[in-house]
Amino acid sequence: MSDSRDARLIVVTALVGFVLLFSAGCVSEQQAVEFYVDAVMLRELDENDGAIEKLNQAVKVNKRFSLAHSMLGEIYEQLMDYEQSVAAYETATQLNPWSFKDYFALGRVYKTMKRFTLAVSSYRRACELRPDHLGAHLDAARCYYELKDFNEALVYGKRAEQIDPDITELQQLLGSIYDSQKDYERSIASYKRALEIDSDNLGAMLSLAVAYLRTGRNEPAKELLSAVIQMQPENNTAYQYLGYCYLRLEDGDRAIENYNKAIEINGRDWEAHRGLGVAYMLRALNNQDGALQARAVEQWQRSLDIKPDQPRRDRLLRLIDRYSQ
Repeated sequence: MSDSRDARLIVVTALVGFVLLFSAGCVSEQQAVEFYVDAVMLRELDENDGAIEKLNQAVKVNKRFSLAHSMLGEIYEQLMDYEQSVAAYETATQLNPWSFKDYFALGRVYKTMKRFTLAVSSYRRACELRPDHLGAHLDAARCYYELKDFNEALVYGKRAEQIDPDITELQQLLGSIYDSQKDYERSIASYKRALEIDSDNLGAMLSLAVAYLRTGRNEPAKELLSAVIQMQPENNTAYQYLGYCYLRLEDGDRAIENYNKAIEINGRDWEAHRGLGVAYMLRALNNQDGALQARAVEQWQRSLDIKPDQPRRDRLLRLIDRYSQ
């Protein structure tokens, strides 16, 4: 074992001994410390099974040994055994309600498991313990966003922004939150800020283009979507939105071209099929072309086959019924 590893183990032993001396006040608890130090050493050697065994022995000797529960949480998280990880972290937070590290880790595992309600509970406590911690506030905002609680998402997102505004991921999240609140001007401002920080961020470019489309700014949306496609030629979502953009610009040929490209990349893009149907139908009505009308209905039906519960489904069914005659 290297000198630095020996030094770390000495420090761990001293610190754990100090904690136990004040929490348990019993000399016999030194055995739990020994098991814990053995677990640290085994984990350093990537022998997780052995480390888990030692930690279980430690908590058997001293059930209130929060550091051992915490390390069990870490190992189980690393092994992607999330149920056991959250159980260990939960115990660690109960034993030490002042442990930012354990609350933050518990929130992270719950977020990974998509248990967002439980995740925000842990992140809220982590934020209380460390009001200046960017990651805790950003993750709390993310989880509230997933829960569609956009007001709370914005509260934590703004706090994260006060800590550090120069984070692309944060500005994208704020843009998405404002988007969900239909506050498109603030949404656009956040996406622009994200691109100021990272000018090549495709996600921010695409999101800004969509926000432009929602506010009728078709030309800047077209420029951004074209830039995304130039950087990532297989981005079917960009082609799909560019098709919609050309519809708004009354350029049916290019709309059809881009919708077809989106479908070529991803044949199950129901929005592209639906948009292509609209483009075909507009051309069919202008030219009194029954063949194009049939192709439009075919695309709409394909869209419904892929996603039967899509928004405005009833309206689409009425159009299919009307133009299938």
